Amino acid sequence: MALSNEQIERYSRHIILKEVGAKGQKKLLNAKVLIIGAGGLGAPAAMYLAAAGVGTIGIVDADEVDLSNLQRQIIHTTQDVGKAKVQSAKETMNALNPDVTVHTYREFVDSSNIMELIEPYDFIIDGTDNFPAKFLINDACVLAKKPFSHAGIIRFQGQLMTYVPGKGPCYRCVFENPPPKDSVPTCKQAGVIGAMGGVIGSLQAMEAVKYIIGKGELLTGSLLTYDALTMTFRKIKLPQHVANCAVCGDHPTILKPIDYEQAECDGLGLTD
Repeated sequence: MALSNEQIERYSRHIILKEVGAKGQKKLLNAKVLIIGAGGLGAPAAMYLAAAGVGTIGIVDADEVDLSNLQRQIIHTTQDVGKAKVQSAKETMNALNPDVTVHTYREFVDSSNIMELIEPYDFIIDGTDNFPAKFLINDACVLAKKPFSHAGIIRFQGQLMTYVPGKGPCYRCVFENPPPKDSVPTCKQAGVIGAMGGVIGSLQAMEAVKYIIGKGELLTGSLLTYDALTMTFRKIKLPQHVANCAVCGDHPTILKPIDYEQAECDGLGLTD
């Protein structure tokens, strides 16, 4: 397809990059990204992917906008309080870029729908707010051979990693199993600085863009951590293969998605 004059102007700062160009922009316009969670991470990720011209973006979230969300979930406004988050997100994204087709899924993610939700998409962004959902998304993406970005924030800290089938460990390789209920403080209990969502969520969007255009090094095989108080990034090398991983190891025991007990535990590894 040929880019229209309006698209050439809109994406001009992309097109002049040798790593992107018109070819890369067309890849973005033809790509499909699913964002699970329209909260602290999903909000900035969705806005930057829409601005970048990712042609189809899905948003999954069952919740409504709450006043306490607005300190970090920048895709929503005060006027959106009480509105479904997916609808608020869709309106903001379409206002920003009418090129983008936004599909909304106002539902909780569980073992009964996860495989169907991720199936049409090229890349998945995990912006969920509980450990059971994160392990569910990881396992489904591994089983379906879908690349995805994990991230989490709490207080002044954040972390992220990217899984690409056959190119590094999955989330379960690193964290193995969900922690016991109530063993990790929630953001509601411990707090989170609002801009942390912008920093880490934007990095998730960057990982998606790099994957789509096929340029740069992804966070496969690495966990990136960030401490805002000391302004320190640390890239931790992960094992390339974990033989005893229950979902991607040599003898996997998880052959279909599992529903763990749902618990609000949006600590590090999670966001709200």
